[in-house]
Amino acid sequence: MKNTSTVILFAAMLASLVSCKTGGKALLPNVSGKAGEVAVVIDKENWEGSLGTEVKGLLARDCEYLPQREPLYSLVNVSPSAFADLFKYHRNIVMFNIAPDVEKQEIVYRTDVWAKTQCLIQINASCADSASVLLERNGENIAEAIEQAERNRVIINTLQYEETKLGDEIAKMIGGRIHIPVGYNFKKVTDNFIWIADEKQYSTQGIFVYRCPAEDEDPFTLEKIVARRNEVLKNNVPGMFENTYMTTSEYVVPGVRFLKYKGRDFVETRGLWEVKNDFMGGPFVSHSFYSKDGKEIIVLEAWVYAAKFDKRQFMRQTESFLYSFEWDKE
Repeated sequence: MKNTSTVILFAAMLASLVSCKTGGKALLPNVSGKAGEVAVVIDKENWEGSLGTEVKGLLARDCEYLPQREPLYSLVNVSPSAFADLFKYHRNIVMFNIAPDVEKQEIVYRTDVWAKTQCLIQINASCADSASVLLERNGENIAEAIEQAERNRVIINTLQYEETKLGDEIAKMIGGRIHIPVGYNFKKVTDNFIWIADEKQYSTQGIFVYRCPAEDEDPFTLEKIVARRNEVLKNNVPGMFENTYMTTSEYVVPGVRFLKYKGRDFVETRGLWEVKNDFMGGPFVSHSFYSKDGKEIIVLEAWVYAAKFDKRQFMRQTESFLYSFEWDKE
């Protein structure tokens, strides 16, 4: 990925975050709360004031590249006096410690404090204005830490209920595997394309894995990523009717980010898919990167069809599988 400024995923730092010494994670209870939910511990005055507005603007902003408006996270406000056993085990906690005697204005990231896989972010500030400055400077890191915590929970659960034959077939094709749980099945397997899906009555969560020769000098521009995607899907993913096939929607221009996670550089592409000459569609996200020998482009893609439902959690869950990718050991 030449001549690009790589964005380092803050989430990759989670493994090195400060953890509370609990005497063993095995003794901790499971987290509570719904997937995609964040408990914000802050007093009523600040929650209803400008600081609360900033928190909502950061964590409850529209989730990008979905067909309809959905918040990035669902927020639950908890007053400090009410923060007790009911919320202490919540999956994601953003806790404001605002007091005049706070000397160090800082954000502290912790995991597994009161519950297994818990993400706790504590914002220490001497006043609301100082807390606001911390939010402005570290907002995307806070959001990404929560996002990766959500992904990690999906991956942990997947590893407990993995359908290993799916990962084995992927590894045979590209030399690395994605961990995918039971419920998913093969839809199509060729020498250079794999389609895996969990199909239910009103929803489908899908995974594509494909490879192409790395013939271009710069294969990771948006135009080339979309052109490559459209060609592969036209040839491999037909619709229900004649002359219909999956393609990239032109209604919303996809977004591209250059990322690094666990030592692997890749290009993330987010957008909407549709079926040409039909009325189906939904969100997708893909990771594109070089093969180990640099001769091929490998693409891992997650997509969702759920016309009757909100899609945020479907998409977050399916995308998490992409982050479980690991090269096979030589």
